[in-house]
Amino acid sequence: MNEIMPAATHDMSFLGLFLQADPIVKSVMILLVLASLGCWTIVFEKLLRFRSIRRQARAFEAAACSGDRLHPQMDGATGRIVAAGHEAWRDQDVSESRAERRERIERAMRAALSADMRQLQIGLPFLASTGSAAPFIGLFGTVWGIMNSFSAIAASQDTSLSVVAPGIAEALFATAIGLVAAIPAVIAYNKLTTDLGRLQQSFAAGITALGDRLARDRKSHVRAEAAE
Repeated sequence: MNEIMPAATHDMSFLGLFLQADPIVKSVMILLVLASLGCWTIVFEKLLRFRSIRRQARAFEAAACSGDRLHPQMDGATGRIVAAGHEAWRDQDVSESRAERRERIERAMRAALSADMRQLQIGLPFLASTGSAAPFIGLFGTVWGIMNSFSAIAASQDTSLSVVAPGIAEALFATAIGLVAAIPAVIAYNKLTTDLGRLQQSFAAGITALGDRLARDRKSHVRAEAAE
């Protein structure tokens, strides 16, 4: 009497799908998981930095527009911007018009701002690259896994669902990981670039107001020196 052999069981958990996957598919999964971890690290770091510099930008804009005194010794981006403006303000040139002086002072402050903005942009290209490439990397893992599944089906001559399903599930798991990595990266990139643009606008408004104030003060100072 022939005994009916029980069908082989497959672990359909996330860990099981990973362990049963082809080495190439495993490599794809590991790459995507590492990319996702890198993205989340960047996101949390940027959120903390943006929160701090957002407060600085608002305080700088409010102080510059209201006429409050700003010191070069202030912390962070505000201090560097004000220091650059004061350094340009101290350059004496009696032949300058007020508009030329203001443009020179603002240009110095914008250069200081650009240096800080470049620091904030570090990591954003990685988010953009992950958001655009991760789905395709996951799709590559899926295609590779499905090819292996079809090869296994052809070798076993068995097309039952119990044979086909595990291989297909392992392959599709790679695409799922790719989407899990890509979707937060795209959302974070869009939010952070929007926040970065708002920060630049806030600082730019303060730079314009402070540049006008310094240009007026410098003009009065030069006249006082000439009178002496």
